[in-house]
Amino acid sequence: MQGDFAAHAARLRELGVESVEVRTVAALEGCDGLILPGGESTTQLQFLQEEGLFDAVKKFAADGGGLFGTCAGAILLATEVKNPAQASLSLLDVTVLRNAYGRQMASDVFFGSSKLTDGLMEMVFIRAPVIESVGPGVEVLAEYAGKPVLVKKGNVMAATFHPELTQDTAVHRRFLELVRANPRKSASVAISSLMSARRQRGAVRSS
Repeated sequence: MQGDFAAHAARLRELGVESVEVRTVAALEGCDGLILPGGESTTQLQFLQEEGLFDAVKKFAADGGGLFGTCAGAILLATEVKNPAQASLSLLDVTVLRNAYGRQMASDVFFGSSKLTDGLMEMVFIRAPVIESVGPGVEVLAEYAGKPVLVKKGNVMAATFHPELTQDTAVHRRFLELVRANPRKSASVAISSLMSARRQRGAVRSS
């Protein structure tokens, strides 16, 4: 429906993983991992609720499925959303402030420290949220301007920036490691990207 799911798919293909597009509960059933892309979080939340995916994604995570949210996806995963308050999946113990880096005109490319690379990591921020605080056990994998911008706990990971819009595959590699370390029951599809404009037919499926 929205979000740069095609760019996520391109990064995954570079790593030898094909993705399918998930717009229904049935499409989610066979997946090992799910990417919640950027976009507008209130619109995406409404989509999840209307299509029955809200509870399905929560069950998916409880069953061990790997989850990765970028920008709006990170907002959907947070336990608390501010500026303004909003319902969420509450799957990652973080508090986020929506649009905290400013309006669309304030969007830019920055570089910050990361545990995933030796040098600075390129980070594309587009009306990005700020992770105000993290709960116990949440690992901070990258920071910018003294704030966490990439975090994970268990089988859930979130980034306030857009790693799919750079040529660096380090973040997606880390997500694939997360998926493989948390095998989901009865899963057969490697990775899925949520909410596409259309569902591709004949996508490659792998375990």
